[in-house]
Amino acid sequence: MPRPVPSSPVPPSPEVRSAEAAAAARGGAGAGAARARSRLVSVGLVIGGIVSLQFGSSVAVLLFPRAGALGVVTLRLVVAALVLLVACRPKVRGYGRGDWATIVAFGVALAGMNSLFYQAIDRIPLGAAVTLEFLGPLILSVATSRRLLSMLWATLALGGVVLLGRAGFDGLNLVGAGCALAAGGLWAAYILLSARTGQRFPQADGLALAMTVAALLSLPLGVASAGGALLNPVTLGLGAAVALMSSVLPYTLELLALRKLPASGFAVMMSLEPAAAATAGFLVLGQALGWVELVAIGLVVVASAGAVLSGARR
Repeated sequence: MPRPVPSSPVPPSPEVRSAEAAAAARGGAGAGAARARSRLVSVGLVIGGIVSLQFGSSVAVLLFPRAGALGVVTLRLVVAALVLLVACRPKVRGYGRGDWATIVAFGVALAGMNSLFYQAIDRIPLGAAVTLEFLGPLILSVATSRRLLSMLWATLALGGVVLLGRAGFDGLNLVGAGCALAAGGLWAAYILLSARTGQRFPQADGLALAMTVAALLSLPLGVASAGGALLNPVTLGLGAAVALMSSVLPYTLELLALRKLPASGFAVMMSLEPAAAATAGFLVLGQALGWVELVAIGLVVVASAGAVLSGARR
């Protein structure tokens, strides 16, 4: 026999209403704390990827005399693709035409971004190349945010990056400068495509497939450029280290971070790249840091911290 339903509900007592309000407040505070922790984890993933990438780039510099710029890019992408395929074992069934178009575009961006940047630093100083390349993410940050405060952080970061690379702007090779600018455009495309890939594919499956596309695109160029030097054991060992530090680890961390961070905030955080590069150059390659470089590092760190904090308040 069903329980009788009262014709009109009995209003809760003040004590009950107070307890319900307190419970709702605790639930809201708990959700806010969870979002804050998630954002901090994502920020940590991005910073870890930046540090790994720049120290890997320092190792790559040591490989240039052995395999050339295109050869180093090929080693990076091929080794990274093999590692990711073995680790992720991505599924290839159950995806539509749009999913595979995203993978191909992501792979083209990866191959082009790395190849063009290495061609740039083969012709112009590293500081100048990073400065020109960084214009891509900065423009993306301003275009996607649509907030005046974001333009302030982007401008501050740009000032720091320009200051960091000011010593390399005298007598720039035009081809090298063009390669750096083109790499910056593909860097912005990489940010957007990485976020889209993370939404369409689980874990790092999309990254593994895109890295395979990039490796296949770069392999003919690397073989034609470096030839048998790619099979030298020392070159292979250093190339594997570069691949893990410069491709596998940073791209995986960034792909995971972009599932929680907006593309605009991620793009401004990339202003830490020149600072990390200067630190890696000092520790690995013995490149000294002057007061100008230290001021520049401070500017980009403040800009990145401001972008993250303003995003958290929003």
